[in-house]
Amino acid sequence: MLRSVLGSALAQSQRLQNPKPVIWPALPLRLYGTSPAAKSHPERIAAEMIRYALVDARTRPSADWREEAMRILEQGVSNLDEGGKGSVEAVAMLNLAISTLLYERGRFQDSMEKLEAVHHHAPSLSFRVASWEGLMGVRMEIGQEISSAELDDSLEPSTNGNQKNRSNIYLRANGVRGLAALINGEIESAKSFFDGCQDCNAETAEEHIGNVLLSYGEYLHCNGNFTLAKDVYELAVKASSGKDISREYYLASANMVPEEVSLAGTCALGQLLSRTGKTDEAEELLTKALTKAEAHFGSSHLKVGVVLTCIAKMFKERARLEGSSSILVQEGLYRRALDLLKAPDLNSEANDMPGDKRDIVALARGGYAELLLIQQNRKEEGEKMKRWAESVWRNRRLTLAEALDFSESSKLAVVDTRICRII
Repeated sequence: MLRSVLGSALAQSQRLQNPKPVIWPALPLRLYGTSPAAKSHPERIAAEMIRYALVDARTRPSADWREEAMRILEQGVSNLDEGGKGSVEAVAMLNLAISTLLYERGRFQDSMEKLEAVHHHAPSLSFRVASWEGLMGVRMEIGQEISSAELDDSLEPSTNGNQKNRSNIYLRANGVRGLAALINGEIESAKSFFDGCQDCNAETAEEHIGNVLLSYGEYLHCNGNFTLAKDVYELAVKASSGKDISREYYLASANMVPEEVSLAGTCALGQLLSRTGKTDEAEELLTKALTKAEAHFGSSHLKVGVVLTCIAKMFKERARLEGSSSILVQEGLYRRALDLLKAPDLNSEANDMPGDKRDIVALARGGYAELLLIQQNRKEEGEKMKRWAESVWRNRRLTLAEALDFSESSKLAVVDTRICRII
């Protein structure tokens, strides 16, 4: 099954290099101008623009659809940045959406600058938390250190909204702190940040808290609470896959948008099932995660490589449980993953490896090295690859060997596709 998936991924990659021309429908720009409707209902107009730019446009992919979407959102900021009731909130919504487009185009620094601006000039607590969540998410992905002072960032209580909404907002803020603690290997200290998640249900799951549920699931996963972790992962995916998912983009950004949560939750659940020996179910879920990643980012995106690494690990576990061999399948997956992750040459120095994705690249190379080491005529290559991977590895909680190990005595590792980090 995965061989056909790989073949499909390669075929899609070739098609993307020579995309067919797409005829765009006429955009009702008059709705987004300085009409009376725009002045009286700026938030509604901003929401329509975001829906078009970040949701509808994805169904009509073209080589430059993100450029078109960016022009639409920037036009909205220009037209609505004139003051008036609701215009501040509308502009903040549009700037969050712009930061997401910048992030998806690999312009991480520009995305962070946009998020910092929203955070400092946010009209309410909801926008402050949404921009801070996105900012911290991008910083985690590029491997930046986040100080405790930054995690203690004061978030002033809002006088707007009901108590339930304020409670969910604080859950989201603590979810960011909990995720940072997990990345730093501080599993026990992360626990306190997830207080209140136990009471989340299908109703509250609609309040932009898919990210905190996903991080809470990862905490449970790392602690071996597989039953509850499975339930929480499923709830996180459900919270991020609603009928009107476009509205979730209005207060989410960068790698914390619903599609990212849905992808990461599906992938994490597949990893959990693989760990518990349910490899058939794991393959189904990981294949679904691969499809999600290709649909959202394109088949040549590095996050596709992250999912392929998880699939390769699943095949290793299946081979161990069945006493079989899947060397060719695993090698094909690792080679494709490393290509998408743009892994540097084996002769490069560890210090030359950028902070972002280094542990994922090391995990893929380490898994690949294990395959080479069991082949007599490729041991030398395997040893070189293993040394490189170990020199690059920087995870604070796990050694590379522990992250690759599926034995019951080993520590548990979870790959988070939102931030491309290993927890």
